[in-house]
Amino acid sequence: MKHLMIIALLAITPALLAQESVSRGTILPVKLTTAVRSDKARPGQIVSARVMQDVPLAGGARIKAGAKVLGHVVAVTNDANRAKISLRFDMIAIGNRKIPVTTNLRALASMLEIEEAQVPQAGPDRGTSEFDWNTEQIGGEADYHGSVIAQGLHVVGESVPVNGALVEISAKQGSMCRANLDDNRRLQATWLFASDACGLYGFPNLTLTHAGRTAPVGEIMLTSDKGKVNIRAGSGMLLRAN
Repeated sequence: MKHLMIIALLAITPALLAQESVSRGTILPVKLTTAVRSDKARPGQIVSARVMQDVPLAGGARIKAGAKVLGHVVAVTNDANRAKISLRFDMIAIGNRKIPVTTNLRALASMLEIEEAQVPQAGPDRGTSEFDWNTEQIGGEADYHGSVIAQGLHVVGESVPVNGALVEISAKQGSMCRANLDDNRRLQATWLFASDACGLYGFPNLTLTHAGRTAPVGEIMLTSDKGKVNIRAGSGMLLRAN
């Protein structure tokens, strides 16, 4: 099984290498595999995450679930009642190949939010297969497993087994996030997040000071107004290629 997984990851490499980069607007749904804490982090420290769903690319290529996204701590400050940390996620590791990418942060959800998005609102039912559960995406849309992702009565995409979504990216009025870009209008992988998910979920004392879309491009800044910044491993993110 392990050998088959390695072969599957390497199988997409030629198609991805052919285009040399991940096109602007591509969503990377990832789960942090390292914690990010302002009281322990140091500039240059590696931060890693794992792609949680196959990511469709131009020309039919894909980044397979399980690929690593690597970043590092840029800067960190800790004052008496305020802490700030800056990060960059700038590398995708597929097999032995590392592909540079510049990303911004669209959404960040706590480990608890990630866990709750995988359990139906009424709680697990031993008589119902997980593939038939109806769950709520982070941001509020319904995931009818094996069928569609819907915002009320409006279908916004398709549900992908297991715990995946392919949707047309949208943005609520007044949101700091953007909808689909004109040069990248294909369905995007959002894992457990709604099509219009934007900002922070489950971090009441944390503020996204800078998402990385504008200068300094690619630099994600998070500020806590009450104690340290503490983002646990297992938290989820939607990164977007600049």
